[in-house]
Amino acid sequence: MVSQDNFKEIAAYLDRYAIVPEGVLAEVVTRDGLCFWAFDRSEMPTLTGEDNPDRELAARLCAGCPVMSECLELELRSAGANTVGVWGALPESDRRAVYQAWRERRAGRGRGEQR
Repeated sequence: MVSQDNFKEIAAYLDRYAIVPEGVLAEVVTRDGLCFWAFDRSEMPTLTGEDNPDRELAARLCAGCPVMSECLELELRSAGANTVGVWGALPESDRRAVYQAWRERRAGRGRGEQR
């Protein structure tokens, strides 16, 4: 069961990428991300809009990808709450929830808070 606590844990894990420049993340994700070189992107399945099937699809699409966390960090930075598709092994609805926790953590870091 996915919960708000899971989203907070994911956001906390992503803190390790806070200082990595966006260009570096983009380079790593496009070079090493499975979806960029192992699949025909025109034939990628689409999300259903239902939480559990979409979570399963995202997990299947990203299984074995070596840059899931970097991918998620990049998508949260670039799309924020407007995220669509599958990024970082999470469907849109889960990424939007992670984004809220991620944004709060990053705002706290800007004020010098330790998390």
